[in-house]
Amino acid sequence: MTKNQFIHQMEIELKKLPDAERQDVLQDYREYFDIAVQEGKKEEAVSSALGTPRQLAKELLAQYHMEQAEGSATAVNMLRAVFAVISLGFFNLIFVLAGVIVFTAIILAGWVAGAAFVLSPLLVIVGAVINPVTFEMFAMFFSLGVCGLGLLILLGMRAVTKFAAKSLIRYLKFNMTIVKGGGADE
Repeated sequence: MTKNQFIHQMEIELKKLPDAERQDVLQDYREYFDIAVQEGKKEEAVSSALGTPRQLAKELLAQYHMEQAEGSATAVNMLRAVFAVISLGFFNLIFVLAGVIVFTAIILAGWVAGAAFVLSPLLVIVGAVINPVTFEMFAMFFSLGVCGLGLLILLGMRAVTKFAAKSLIRYLKFNMTIVKGGGADE
């Protein structure tokens, strides 16, 4: 594959990157080719040493989305990073996606439980309105205690969610180094 073919293919594969980022990456590869040719290497040898533009683009997109998730750990950025890392290989589909699903389910369960506890006094009030004969003050005070516990759970879930987001980013980075063939010394 010649330099122009390689750059053209990279441009197609990197269409999801913002234009400025894409142009920077393409310029880096153009310079890399130019330097290698000046050193006497053939363009075809340089392109084969670099690997396929598709795999390089996947790695660059995963790295870009990881940086976005680190900068702003929103749900959208995190999902983009997860799916970009998953696209690097079949291994990632099994190990990354399974872990993300499990942790997301645990975190979601904590948020739902906290919200349900906070809303428990409303259920007691609705029950008293529907059937006033069965209303007991104990139920109201108990639900207020459960509401307080729910507030504590929600505060704890906020911290757990932040920690989980940071841990997920670290895990995705670790996974990227494994897929790229990096070792412990990197």
